Amino acid sequence: MIKSVFAAVAAAPLFAGAALAGPYVNVEANSGFTGSDYTGTTTDLHVGYEGPIGEGASYYVQAGASVVSPDGGEADTVPSGKAGISVAATDSLGLYGEVSFLGSGESGVDRGYGTKAGVKWNF
Repeated sequence: MIKSVFAAVAAAPLFAGAALAGPYVNVEANSGFTGSDYTGTTTDLHVGYEGPIGEGASYYVQAGASVVSPDGGEADTVPSGKAGISVAATDSLGLYGEVSFLGSGESGVDRGYGTKAGVKWNF
């Protein structure tokens, strides 16, 4: 038990960098389901940069490759990226948005685009 506490305290500085500007690596797996039927996983392997915009906002940009693995299909690696912004509207209310792309480098194959927008309330 004590070893776990010491390990957690020693590792804490590694996870405290969220407020700092600078480069980062982001690995993220997103799996899809229709009902209980698994449809596949897309794993993003990105390098990014984040930083503040004034006192109440921040941004990030990241890009790299995504490994698209459909259920029962052949995996494909394609270029992908995201950019986002978050703004503190009040001390307890934040607004955020993101744009993203996922696509093939092949001609004649359409690239996919996405958007995300939201409100986060802390209480």
